[in-house]
Amino acid sequence: MKALTVAAALFSASAALADTPVLTVYAGDYITSEWGPGPKIEEMFEARCGCDLQFKPGDLLPRLLLEGERTEADIVFGLTTDATKRARESGLFAPHGQPLDALTLPIDWTDEVFLPFNYGHTAFVYNTERLAEPPASFDDLLNAPDDLKLVIQDPRTSISGLALVLWVQAVYGDEAQAAWEKLAPKILTVTKGWSESYGLFTDGEADMVLSYTTSPAYHIIAEEDRTKKAAIFPEGHYFMVELAAKVANTDQPELADDFMAFILSEDFQSMIATGNWSIPAALPRDGWPDGFKELDLPEKVLFYSEDEAAALRDTAIDAWRRALSQ
Repeated sequence: MKALTVAAALFSASAALADTPVLTVYAGDYITSEWGPGPKIEEMFEARCGCDLQFKPGDLLPRLLLEGERTEADIVFGLTTDATKRARESGLFAPHGQPLDALTLPIDWTDEVFLPFNYGHTAFVYNTERLAEPPASFDDLLNAPDDLKLVIQDPRTSISGLALVLWVQAVYGDEAQAAWEKLAPKILTVTKGWSESYGLFTDGEADMVLSYTTSPAYHIIAEEDRTKKAAIFPEGHYFMVELAAKVANTDQPELADDFMAFILSEDFQSMIATGNWSIPAALPRDGWPDGFKELDLPEKVLFYSEDEAAALRDTAIDAWRRALSQ
C-alpha cells in the first residue's frame, strides 16, 4: 500500500511538471554563468510566472540564423546594436509591445523590436595604485610611452572588442588605422573574450584593460575597493546597450510578452545593476545602487545605429587587423 502511495505521488509530481509551461531563453554564456544575472533572473521570473524558464547559453545570432524558424527560442537575451541589423533582417523577431517612456538611456530609443535592459560605455580601466596619472584623453593614450601595457579583446570574437574598433572608428574616422598603429606597441595581448583580459588586469599583468565604465562598480560594491577606475576621455565613449527580443514563432507568446514586461519592471531593473554590472535601462540615477552613483561617466556618448555599425564593421576590424599585423 505504501509503495502504491509513493508511486501515485511520483506520478502526480511528474504530471504537474509536464504541465508546467517552459520559456526558452537564448543568452550569452556570461549571462548564465554563476557570476552572471541568469540564475537571479530565472528565480525572479519563475516566481512571477509559475513557469519553467530555461536558459540556453551560447553564441546568439549565429545559432539563430542557422536554426531559422526551427529555433526553440522564445526570447533572445543579450544582443547589441552591433548585431541587430542581421537579426532584424532575418524576420525571426516580433514587436516587443512594451512602452518605452520608462527608459532612462542617454539616447532616444524608439525600436519596436529590440528592448533595452541595461547599458554601459566602453572604457579603459586602470588601477590607481599602479597608474597614478592615466591618459586624460584618447590622444594621450595613443601618445603614451610604449611601456604602458594594455590588454584588449578580439573584435571578431568579442562584443567589447567590436565596440572598441567602432569606438576608434568614431573618434578617428579615416585615421583609424594610423591610431591603431600608435596603439599597437602598447598592446600586451589580445584575448578572445573579456573575462580573460580582465583576469590579466586584476592579476597585475597590465596597466589598463578594455572594459566598461561600470566595471569599477563591482570592485566598490563587492570588494570595497576604490582603486579601479575608468579613464574618461573628452573625445567621448562608445555607448553599448544590451537588448532582448521576442521570437516571432514562439509557442509561448503570453509568457514571452510577460518576460518582456518583466524586463522593464522595477524589480528587474533594480537587480540588473549588480546582476550584470551595467546601468539599468529603465531606472533613474537616484535608484541606482550607491556604488554606481560614484562612477565616473562620460559627458559625450558616441553611438552608431545598427545600419551604421553594420556598414562600418568590416572597415573598423580591417584597420585594427592591418595595424596589429605590422
